[in-house]
Formats: sequence, structure tokens, C-alpha cells
Amino acid sequence: MNVTVLQFPGTNCEYDTKYAFEKLGCEVKILWHKETKLPEDTELLVIPGGFSYGDYLRSGAIARFANIMDSVQEYAAKGGKVLGICNGFQILLEAGLLPGAMKRNDSLHFISKFNHLKVINNDNIFLSRLKLDEVVNIPVAHHDGNYYIDDEGLKELEENGQILLKYCDENGEVKNLNGSVSQIAGICNKEKNVFGLMPHPERAMEDLLGCDDGVIMLKGFLK
Repeated sequence: MNVTVLQFPGTNCEYDTKYAFEKLGCEVKILWHKETKLPEDTELLVIPGGFSYGDYLRSGAIARFANIMDSVQEYAAKGGKVLGICNGFQILLEAGLLPGAMKRNDSLHFISKFNHLKVINNDNIFLSRLKLDEVVNIPVAHHDGNYYIDDEGLKELEENGQILLKYCDENGEVKNLNGSVSQIAGICNKEKNVFGLMPHPERAMEDLLGCDDGVIMLKGFLK
């Protein structure tokens, strides 16, 4: 599988993401944000975590206007698979490829730790290898991960099966981490080809580093 990973000034997880997908047997290219076209053989586009442009405006707000984003919009509109992780999720929100917005964590502090997630919907390629209500343990590392959407938007997410993951404890009891509406940790679009989550599955690929639950998550994209 051919994976393209975008790189912006301030991105810091592109090589972790490259390693994660190479571990699964994929061919991975890192693409600089000033390029105007995605590689034609791209089968999965990943926008990784970090602090694009230092998060000096809103997280992801400047990256949304990068040269490559027109090609990203076109790729997604044609059904191409897109995964945004952490800052990548924020960029997808700012670009309008996913609904909602990100606010500062309600604690006003950066959160960096392993945290459990509950699978809310697996009727999509990303989480297809996980069971409904299954609990995984994935690192989080964010300052602006407080997902917001209004009541009407939340209802639409629920009705369309777009809520993928919620923050929970080890027993699967949903709980607050950062103030996110309905404790949402990840969503997808209506067409279920664009995915975004704040936790970092690419950092959960080795038992030696604490957990390998990210492997089964990312394997969902493999053909």
C-alpha cells in the first residue's frame, strides 16, 4: 500500500508515522507542504501530528492554506482515504473536511499520557478490525484537543455513525479527558473516507514503548 505523509513547518510526528506504516509493510513518502500535487499512486494520505506553523493562530488554521491542501481537497472529494492525527485532525477541521472545531483543553494544560479509547463505530475501514465497544490504550499529546460541535451537529454525527472513538477508562466507561463534547476523541465524514482523531496510534506500535494497540487500528487501512 502506498502511503503519503504530509509535512508542514512544525510537524513532529511525520517520521513516527512513516515508521508505523512501514512496519505494516507499506511504501511511505513524506511530502513537503509547498508541493501542489499528491503522488498519483497515493492510496492513503496521512496528515500527522505536531504544531504546524507553531500553532500561532489556531491549531491547523495556517496549514489549512498550504499549497498542497487544494490537492488534498480534490483527493478527498474523489473518495481518497485521508487520516488526520492530532494536529492533522485540527487541520482537517480547519479545512472543512470534517465537521466541528477544536478549543483549548478545559484544564488549560497540555495533556501527554496513555489514555483508553472506546470504539463507538467500526462500520468504516479505519476501525474495521476492532470490535464495537472494544477498548484500546493510545497516547494523547495535545493542548487544543477539546472537540466542539453544536447540538445539531452532534445529532448528525450520531445518526450517521460518524463518531469513531470516545475517551474512557480501562473498563470502557466513557469519561472526560479534555472537555470534548460527548468525550469525542475521533470522527469521520459522512462518506467515511476522511478520518480524524486526537490520540496518536503511530506512537503505540511497540510493546517495548508501552503498548502496541495502534497496530490493529492502522491495519484497518491495509488492503
